[in-house]
Order: sequence, then C-alpha cells, then structure tokens
Amino acid sequence: MAEAETYNEALRPQFHFSPMKNWTNDPNGLVFLDGEYHLFFQHNPEGINWGNMTWGHAVSPDLVRWTQLDHAIYPDELGTIFSGSAVVDVNNTAGFQTGDQKVIVAIYTSHGPEAKPDPKPATQSIAYSNDRGRTWEKYDGNPVLDHVIGGNRDPKVIWHEPTGKWVMALYLDADDYALFGSPDLKEWTKLSDLKLPGDSECPDIFELAVDGDANNKKWVFWGGSGTYLIGSFDGVTFTPETDVLAAELGCNGYAAQSYSDIPAEDGRRIQISWLNGGTYHGMPFNQQMSFPVEITLRTLPEGIRMCRRPVCEIETIRAKEQKWEGVSLNPGDDPLADIKGELFDIRAEIEPTGASFEISVGGRVVRYDSAREELICPGFAKWRAPLRLVDGRVKVQILVDRTSLEICGNDGEASMTYFCVPDQSKPILSITAAGGPVNVVSLEVHELKSAWFDR
Repeated sequence: MAEAETYNEALRPQFHFSPMKNWTNDPNGLVFLDGEYHLFFQHNPEGINWGNMTWGHAVSPDLVRWTQLDHAIYPDELGTIFSGSAVVDVNNTAGFQTGDQKVIVAIYTSHGPEAKPDPKPATQSIAYSNDRGRTWEKYDGNPVLDHVIGGNRDPKVIWHEPTGKWVMALYLDADDYALFGSPDLKEWTKLSDLKLPGDSECPDIFELAVDGDANNKKWVFWGGSGTYLIGSFDGVTFTPETDVLAAELGCNGYAAQSYSDIPAEDGRRIQISWLNGGTYHGMPFNQQMSFPVEITLRTLPEGIRMCRRPVCEIETIRAKEQKWEGVSLNPGDDPLADIKGELFDIRAEIEPTGASFEISVGGRVVRYDSAREELICPGFAKWRAPLRLVDGRVKVQILVDRTSLEICGNDGEASMTYFCVPDQSKPILSITAAGGPVNVVSLEVHELKSAWFDR
C-alpha cells in the first residue's frame, strides 16, 4: 500500500500516532536523545488483535510528526515483550556503551507464561542500543529481576540523583506496587512497598515543581488508570501526602507514561497515553496513542493537583484560523455553523454569567454547566469533570481528530480523553448558549493539517 493511502484511511488519526498496521497498546520506553523523541509501543507484528507482544518503535523531532522504524525488541525464550521504560545511561553505569554515542537502555517485562516449550513466570529484562535506538542487543544476564509475585510487570525506571542510583517502580498484583534500586540497571534490590488503591499496572514516578517553584517540589506516583498520589520520596520510600486523586477523567486514556531525559533547558514533564477502547472497522491498524500532554503541579482551592494540557507543538500544524473576541452569544446564535474541516484545535474563554454553553463536534456535545461548575460530555461512560469558574470565567480547549476528542479545561485542571468518530450527518462544529446569553471573551478555531503529510 502506498504511503499516501496508508496514512489517509477513513479512520486513520491525522495528528495522533498509530502504527502502519496491526494492533498496538501501551506506550513504552518514552525517552529523548539527540533531538529525537522515541515512542516504543506494544505491538503485534503478526495480527490486528492483541497478542505476540513486541516493542514497536517510532521517532519524532517534535512530538507531532512520527516516523515508524523497525521493531526494537522481539519475543525470546523468556517470553513476549510486555511494557516497560527506557533511559539514557549518561554515566554508562551498565557498561554497555561502546563508542561516543550515549547508550539507551530499555527495561521491560519478559512475559513468560506465553513462552514455549518451557513457560516461565513474568520477569524483568533489559536491552540496549548504541546507535540511537536503531538496533538492540539483549543483556545476556536477563532477567535482571526475577519473578516477585502475581503478574509483576511494567517497570518504570528513573535516575535518582540524590542517592546516585536507579529506581524502578514495578506493578506487583491487585493494587500493590514496589520500588527497587540498582547502581547499574543489572542488579536490583527491593526498597519498599506501596499501594495505589483502585488502580493497577503501568506505574510511573517523577518529581515536579509546585506552581513552577524549583524550591518547592513534590513527587508523584502514577497508575495505569490515570490516578495518582502526591507525596515525598527519599530514594527508598514514597510517602503519600494525599488521598488517591484522578487526572484522567475521560473514558479512553490509559497506561500513560512520561518521558525520560527531556533536556533541562526544556524542563517539561511530557506524557503520552494509550487512547484505548476504540473500534476501527476495516482499518489495517487497531488502536492509537493520545496526543502528548505537558503535566504540572498547581495549587488549586482543593490543594495541589496535577494538570494536563496538550503540548504547544500542536501549533506547528495549524492551517487557517478564525477568531472572535468580546462577543455576546445569545441562545440560538452559532458563529461556528459555517465552518468546514475535520481536524481542529478549539480554544474558548467564556464568562457564563449564570448561563451554560455547549460546543458540539459532529453531534458530540461538550457542555459547561455553570451552576454545577462541571464539564459534561453526554454519551460517554465517564462524562463529568469538575471545572471551576476563575474570576467568573472558564477556559476549554478541544482537540478534534478523526477518531478522538481530547478536552482540557482551565489549562489542564480537567483532562478528558475520548475515542469518538464524529457523525458526518451532523454539523461539523457548533457553539450555543443555554439559559441565557454568555460572554465570549475569546474563541479560536484552528483548522489543523495532517501530521503525516506536513513534513
């Protein structure tokens, strides 16, 4: 199939990553090196449905335009290759570096129950690359961490500078997780246990400044369903300082992972999720990734909370735009009625003045209820998210692709990810007021270009 046909199928996301063909799920090994963002991903090279888990691989210069490369890590005698993470071993602690190029080390779960003819339990293994991720060698001492309990899997590894060691967050079983430490990525010692009630799989652990203050930092422990704890971490024990909180308030964001080794001059914590649960009838691929988000910690009225907003690189694929400012929107008015297109970045700042408003995308409604101070998305399983008025105003951003809606409220205070195929028989876009007029402080509709063809 020609490239132009491959990336322009009817249900192909146009600014979200999806593999050329076959099944994909969790993002893996998110790491930045020498100007490239690496996205490894759970992939079945042999079929459209889940199975035969292998690490697929794509790279991007900007988190928007992806190029799929050859598969990175294939199944072996230890099992199929389940989820994990990757790091740049800057100090060559593992001794894998062979030249001037810094080595990337991938840490993944060898899922033994599928290995034949000698099934083994799930263990943790490593592989490394000396050529910017283009070719990989597995460590001949694998596994580096034997089976602990249950379905232990999904190692997320970080470098903990204060104690000078690598730290692995590992899912164990039920809502149990553990932390392990290593000087060299090869030998691991258990540090502590922790729980994330109500969540499982795909942990992440990272430190963030609160309100951008480098002198006030907190640690976050994250789970696969998009819940998290805020607390402290001393290199051994993560101590929660909050109850379990939720960052992903929609239906379809799962298994998010944040990038390792983003340069200090950038300083962002960037995260990608599997946009799961979609149905792509007749397509050569199955499932997709979310659009990357920047995550921060901000002090809100209810305390310190994680905020998630689309990375600014979305602006690099803007085409034409339409803007309105200082407009009174009365019931029955609809300034978006004549807009055409299929890919959009919509940004609105509204003073509801006691009324409510709706933004509709191909018949899918995103409503702001000013009385309840909530975003409401009828028709989805998880469809409500609290979103406060700030000085009488509320901000909403909606990214629209062929098979998704991603909604961001108040610069990330609310974050909702949905699989959605707009109804072509309904108006493309609409904005209406209900219960009285609302003041449109600003409204921007940016039509977007396809990231596959804008290079």
